[in-house]
Amino acid sequence: MTKIIGLTGGIGSGKTTIANYFKKMGVPVYIADDEAKKIMQSKHIIEEIKATFGEFLFQNEVLNRAKLAEIVFNDSDRLNQLNGIIHPAVKKDFEFWLKKNNDNDYVVYEAAILFESGRYKDCDVVITVTAPEEVRIERVIKRDKTTREQVLNRMKMQWKDEERISKSNFIILNDSLKNAKEEVVKILKILNIKQNQS
Repeated sequence: MTKIIGLTGGIGSGKTTIANYFKKMGVPVYIADDEAKKIMQSKHIIEEIKATFGEFLFQNEVLNRAKLAEIVFNDSDRLNQLNGIIHPAVKKDFEFWLKKNNDNDYVVYEAAILFESGRYKDCDVVITVTAPEEVRIERVIKRDKTTREQVLNRMKMQWKDEERISKSNFIILNDSLKNAKEEVVKILKILNIKQNQS
């Protein structure tokens, strides 16, 4: 039976970069945030978001993601409401994806809120990616063209690294890509996963 490696980390930790490195090494990867974005464009999810948050978030049936983020990252109740709409759909989508990849010994499930959503309980192994807070803040400001205050608000909504680490099997410090890649290789060896060296 295929085992699931849960991969997580706070905003700006570089967990997607690590996920992509696992993929390069031959391990199938499911990136929950990317799939959630696609799912949010489906008709029944759009209807649920409209009913819960209001039509004003849409223009020509296109969701204004920045406005929605502003609402949910400043109000944990509203964030929980959004997660209540998206998470069941992502879970279903992942189960379908897993069936298509069930000839692999391991797959990676990458999610920012692996612990907050309770999905870590479905994983056989959990890896947390960490990076110094200032490095994380700078990465997100650069990537999302956002403000320091907005990044800190989003960080407040997520678990702290210490909480994640206490429930993880492996920790990858992603302060330099070279070190982080070496950690991935070590984990692959420990789990006895054949590496794709191409």
